[in-house]
Amino acid sequence: MNEQIDILQPKLYVVPTPVGNLEDITLRALRILKSVSLVLAEDTRTSAILFKHYDIHTPLSAFHKFNEPPTADVYASRMLAGEAIAPASDAVTASVSVPGYLLVRQCVDMGIEVECLPGATAFVPALVNSALPAHNFCFEGFLPVKKGRQTILNSLAHEKRTMIFYESPHRLIKTLNDFIDVFGENRNASVSREISKKFEQTIRGTLSQVSEFFNNNIPKGEFVIVISGEDNNIVPVEDSEDNDVVYSPKSKNKYKGNDNLPKYESKYRKKNSFRRIILD
Repeated sequence: MNEQIDILQPKLYVVPTPVGNLEDITLRALRILKSVSLVLAEDTRTSAILFKHYDIHTPLSAFHKFNEPPTADVYASRMLAGEAIAPASDAVTASVSVPGYLLVRQCVDMGIEVECLPGATAFVPALVNSALPAHNFCFEGFLPVKKGRQTILNSLAHEKRTMIFYESPHRLIKTLNDFIDVFGENRNASVSREISKKFEQTIRGTLSQVSEFFNNNIPKGEFVIVISGEDNNIVPVEDSEDNDVVYSPKSKNKYKGNDNLPKYESKYRKKNSFRRIILD
């Protein structure tokens, strides 16, 4: 029996795809991918793996940073003519650190409806796994390789919120060294790699410690770096009564128990767990 394909309204459907594990996709996303006229893929070879796994036969077209500017208008015109199109970037939501922004902007400017589905992302699991304050954060994505890089770093030197960055394996060590120059070697950080994949791993410690780890272990995979904000840098304070450690933001005060802790505090059972690298 053939699977029924929905007839969709002509508009742009932004469909998140799994970060790594193919099971991390919603039923709604699968339905949309099977029903649109065309799927725009950052890398058609990667999307083909997902399509084969879920028996999706929708046509694929390459859509990346090099061809997005000249083709955004073309795809918008096709939607005006009655087609439903879905950008589905590799392992992320289109326009978040990947192509898609110009197409969304073009659709909005031309009065074309845009529907963005919720879905998998790498930075949220990395933020939670970091054990750094997650109530208030800023997402910076990939830093520029050259032009504007230092300007952005300098602007973040006194950022109070937790900061999140994406990085590739061949630039990870340089980026960590740049962070040490701007934030100091004792700033707490977390580096997660291969989110949701077989070799997922999170390294926690000071910037100096995580940098040392990756200088001794070749970086492999895709990385999410989480760095404590200036006022939330966690300083361990030992509780001699129960050998717990209470972490407070740049505070020399000693807190016993959890009743009177400031809202940013967390309590851990491992002494100095942010002063050494932990392999998960």
